[in-house]
Amino acid sequence: MIKNNKPNKENKEEKKTREGRPVRESRFSRESRDSRPARRGTRPAGKKPTMQKPKEPHAEGAMRLNKYIAHAGICSRREADELIAAGSVKVNGKVVTEMGYQVMPGDEVQYGGEKLRSERLRYFLLNKPKGFITTTDDPQERRTVMMLMDGCCAERIYPVGRLDRATTGLLLFTNDGELAKKLTHPSTQVYKIYQVELNKPVTKEDMKRLLEGIELEDGPMHVDDIQYAAVGKTIDKRIVGVELHSGRNRIVRRLFEALGYEVHKLDRTTFAGLTKKDLPRGRWRELTEKEVGFLKMI
Repeated sequence: MIKNNKPNKENKEEKKTREGRPVRESRFSRESRDSRPARRGTRPAGKKPTMQKPKEPHAEGAMRLNKYIAHAGICSRREADELIAAGSVKVNGKVVTEMGYQVMPGDEVQYGGEKLRSERLRYFLLNKPKGFITTTDDPQERRTVMMLMDGCCAERIYPVGRLDRATTGLLLFTNDGELAKKLTHPSTQVYKIYQVELNKPVTKEDMKRLLEGIELEDGPMHVDDIQYAAVGKTIDKRIVGVELHSGRNRIVRRLFEALGYEVHKLDRTTFAGLTKKDLPRGRWRELTEKEVGFLKMI
């Protein structure tokens, strides 16, 4: 029998594949391939790719001018836009009225002839002790709450609202001018809770009068809630918890004085949902991101 040394077609195609040469594609394979949908990112045949203009890189450290002004504690961003549009703001000695203007690191921003300094926004809570006045500076050199905040941060912060010298409790500090204005504006009606210790028991009749409203020299005023405080397992009627929204000066003391009571101790235990939990007297702590977010939603 004569041996046929001529390789058949299948052996030849396999040999080409092993040697790395492409195998000829059949008409049916081409039709099957052409009928498949194009993969994402491929362009149709015959169309030239569209050239897109590359985006300009955002300069590192740049900040919108209205945000810069708000961070400096002057006003809100919306109000800053109005200042810019009015031509009241200068950058490097030149008036800027362009909305969206980007302030670069090293630029000098001026408003009202004063150089502004934009800082990282910071938020702190202090449990104020007795004997400190709520001010950033005192000509009489008395002790101020800023002494208690010394070293907490490099930014220039200030107290939101006031507590008189004899009143203890929660006091918020920040350099966020927009939030500070919001929390102190009468329309916001931020609620506060005080624990009040008086010289004599508070009667049920007087508690009712406080809820209904009392006429003071600056107009009528009422509390939102008032309850006797529990001392251990007993109720001491000389100590009450009072909730209100007013931000009038010395309002709690004036309410009880109008009814013939003398306030021995006054402590703010809650401010805008923030409490004194785990915060000893005379100590401060920085607010969490969650707490800051809550304040901004008020």
